[in-house]
Amino acid sequence: MKNIILFMALFGFALGATAQQSDAIKTLTVTAFKKAIKEDKVQLVDVRTLEEFKEGAIENALNIDYFEIEKFKTEFGKLDKDKPIYLYCRSGSRSQKAAARLETMGFKKIFDLKGGYMGWPERKQ
Repeated sequence: MKNIILFMALFGFALGATAQQSDAIKTLTVTAFKKAIKEDKVQLVDVRTLEEFKEGAIENALNIDYFEIEKFKTEFGKLDKDKPIYLYCRSGSRSQKAAARLETMGFKKIFDLKGGYMGWPERKQ
């Protein structure tokens, strides 16, 4: 009985630990993300802090700090909610949270870079 309870607890934890995706939010590999942002003129946003952004960023990215909540809402409010938006942060955690926040703001097509800027092949070391 204890083994069954332990198994169920671990299984439930594993399910809860996976990234949540919805119809509006998709996580893309570096290859898919890179292809998407090169093919189209897209809304590309880095949600890291300004200090992180200054250390290196993906070309043509706009910086909107996830932690500056009012500025986040204001700046994203200026973007087109019907046009796809591509997000990234340092490792993927903040951008996932930002994607969820954007979905509640009415954005319909949100793409998150899996692994964040740390996985970007052209990142500045």
